[in-house]
Amino acid sequence: MKLNPLKSICALALAVSVFAMNVPVLVSGQDGGGRLEGTWNVQVTLRNCQTGAQIRTFPSLTTFVAGGITLDSSSGIPQAQKTPGHGVWSHVGGNIYRFSFKSFSFDPSGTFTGWAKIAHEATLASNAAEYTSTGTAEFYNASGTLLMTGCSTTT
Repeated sequence: MKLNPLKSICALALAVSVFAMNVPVLVSGQDGGGRLEGTWNVQVTLRNCQTGAQIRTFPSLTTFVAGGITLDSSSGIPQAQKTPGHGVWSHVGGNIYRFSFKSFSFDPSGTFTGWAKIAHEATLASNAAEYTSTGTAEFYNASGTLLMTGCSTTT
């Protein structure tokens, strides 16, 4: 059977058009809601909550996935003693976002010792090339008792 090239091109164009109409398009919002999406090289600075004084700084990777999922890997604690953080993020409005995540902690022998919950509010630069954030970390023991709260900033 001989194929007509014009009919083949038309059929292909029609198939692509039908497929494109049925594929959902991710729209993050016209006011900048999706601009935080992606993986960021982050510098975390632990701070004294009362004075704001810097305690120490370390690099981290934070990923904001479309749909509101957050993943975090930090060099602040050896990976054998802490799981990556898993959590959520949301667009508050304009260039403001909120994110939080939880990670589990272990002692050097591998025994579960508790978890940390991090919560931050971030401001994205107008060019969407960097952000800064401030927030807290709550540290719990394996029984769920709050041991301490810390403060931090990120860039």
